[in-house]
Amino acid sequence: MGENYKCRDDVFLHAEKISKIYPGTKALDEVFFDLLKGKVNVLIGENGAGKSTLMKMIAGIEQPSEGTMYIEEHEVYFKNTTEARKCGIGIIHQELSLFPNLNVYQNIYMNKEKTKGGVALDNKAHMEGARKVLERLEHPLNLEAKVEELRVGQQQMIEIARNLVEDDLKVLIMDEPTSSLSQQEVKVLFKIMRELTAQGISIVYISHRLEEIMEIGDHVTILRDGKYVADADVEDIDVPWIVNRMTGGSKAYPKRNREVDWSKIEDVLVVKDLCLPKAGGGYLVDHLNFDLKKGEVLGIYGLMGAGRSEVFECLMGLHPEHTGEVLMNGEKLNIKSISQQIDNGFALIPEDRQSQGLVQTLDIEKNCALSALKHYKKGPFLNNRLEEQKVESQIKDIHIKVADKKLPILSLSGGNQQKVVIGKGILTDPKILLMDEPSRGIDIGAKTEVFDIINKYASQGLSIIVISSELQEIVSIADRVIVLSNGLKTGEFYGDEIQQDTLVLASYKGHHKEEKES
Repeated sequence: MGENYKCRDDVFLHAEKISKIYPGTKALDEVFFDLLKGKVNVLIGENGAGKSTLMKMIAGIEQPSEGTMYIEEHEVYFKNTTEARKCGIGIIHQELSLFPNLNVYQNIYMNKEKTKGGVALDNKAHMEGARKVLERLEHPLNLEAKVEELRVGQQQMIEIARNLVEDDLKVLIMDEPTSSLSQQEVKVLFKIMRELTAQGISIVYISHRLEEIMEIGDHVTILRDGKYVADADVEDIDVPWIVNRMTGGSKAYPKRNREVDWSKIEDVLVVKDLCLPKAGGGYLVDHLNFDLKKGEVLGIYGLMGAGRSEVFECLMGLHPEHTGEVLMNGEKLNIKSISQQIDNGFALIPEDRQSQGLVQTLDIEKNCALSALKHYKKGPFLNNRLEEQKVESQIKDIHIKVADKKLPILSLSGGNQQKVVIGKGILTDPKILLMDEPSRGIDIGAKTEVFDIINKYASQGLSIIVISSELQEIVSIADRVIVLSNGLKTGEFYGDEIQQDTLVLASYKGHHKEEKES
């Protein structure tokens, strides 16, 4: 676009062909974005669409691999958040970035400290400023209270207050700001947002709550798979228009063709009233009921924070504090530990294979055998020959491309590393395989191979639960899909009912539920 570019009069910042490349993935692909002055600019897309990544570029948290940003006629490049802040850009993160061991006013003025004579901290000024900004937010708090003692909604208000204590704010980026707020707190937040836009401040608003977007948004931009898809004024569109562009309409993988009368197949797993309490009140998993048939592939779909991974963690013994009943083949399980659940026939393929699925200092063979070592004992020693035979057989069975199983695990491609993690789970001889985002961060060819592995073991009678954020995948791989939203089950779909649009709409339903205790 050249050095002579000048933003339109109604645009504060223009992003031109912004790309962000991480090892193995392109999070943003030549995205265009106009940040309109004095408007609520809504950014929407599925998980992994690139929304938060784009905002991190504008806030100076990360830097683009390619592309240019302009404010007025000036090209800008933010090396850090301090440089972005000098241009009046503030951000409220989806993950709260507060200091739990400090009190309310200390958190609000962190990195904006006022001093007496340039030496001592002026805590009187801090407390007065914090009190004023919290009154403006209609959320008075005990300024001396430690943040860790507050509930999540109150912490979210402190995060917002931090950005409002300075007078030079021009842009406020809000990444899922209402995810932890009650209905009443959301109303207050919307009132503040309207006050800010009336003062000419621009807001970028990322949210998965479609009804909120239609209420508070002025202009919507949609991203899909790291690419710009469309933008429009909110008054000119409706929810189906948004959903259609988020999902790409009719695009889909071929579905599994399995003619099975599931009503005649026995239940392997029955989960009744599963609850996992959330720190500060509420539930991460909220009275969940579901069953799993022998040889079935059950999909779990939902947005970030829906409680999907937490369900797996409860089933694997990571949260002994959970309540509810889990029955396996009709017998109630008293879940206390991970090793107990492996013995009971559960295996987990974790979402983060690098930190949770692999030991990076060990070779391929040892990683593959790690969870099943007790099967290869010979007295107090390991039967190395048996271990090698089992690993060799598993490598052939799931087609891990490896020249020598004694090579370091990091010598493998991402797809083959993922197969090692899957092989490790299968070597424990599970009856139920839990797969959390099994195709994350691997290329399309490796994804297809992972799907083939899922189909193969399901046809052999292994019961599998798959969590996936990618709609096309879950539509193509699952016999049945349950949808979670805010810890609640908001939908259950079979066969031809499993459509991208129906899953997306169900995944927003839990966000409509008002907090009963607000």
